[in-house]
Amino acid sequence: MNADPPRITKGRKFEQVLDGARDVFLRDGYEGASVDTIAKAAGVSKATLYSYFPDKASLFVETAVREMRRVAEAAMATIDPNGAVEACLHTAASHMVRFLLSGFGQRIHRICVAETDRFPEIGRNFYLNGPMQVREELVSMLACATRRGELVIEDLDLAADQFAELCKADLFPRMVFGIQSEFTDAEIDRVVDGAVATFLARYRA
Repeated sequence: MNADPPRITKGRKFEQVLDGARDVFLRDGYEGASVDTIAKAAGVSKATLYSYFPDKASLFVETAVREMRRVAEAAMATIDPNGAVEACLHTAASHMVRFLLSGFGQRIHRICVAETDRFPEIGRNFYLNGPMQVREELVSMLACATRRGELVIEDLDLAADQFAELCKADLFPRMVFGIQSEFTDAEIDRVVDGAVATFLARYRA
């Protein structure tokens, strides 16, 4: 039987703690970030921090997931579900690629890869509450376009996954393997345009 996930409690200084944790995790990584340092950066006591989060792993996951939610919400706020599918896909891809290649996105990816072997709950919880949520938003958008007759998709989950992978072409592996850490708008637009064109070549009605 799987253990129950750590219990997180929200309170008046909850967001303040997350803001401090974000800065420390970005600067020091997961292993280098101490609860003492996070509490100091957040301007709270360790007792307050522990009243919200039972351990550092749950704090990291919540911090990372909050940033993912912000990106997803910002993307969906600029997407008109009833708009032309090509424009919707282009906006979604732009947000996705820019987050993956952002300083925060790069750091989060590296921390998850480095720590998941020792702390499986980090990778699992981050995936379920971050990338999986983005996937569900994509599925919803693709389903709307399919009902309107703009796309022909039988497996919406697979199509959403394929679109996300197209957004990782070229620049993402360069980032992962340390070949490149900064990217121009032209480089990003090239990947975004290619992802949308390739996806539509497969699924446009």
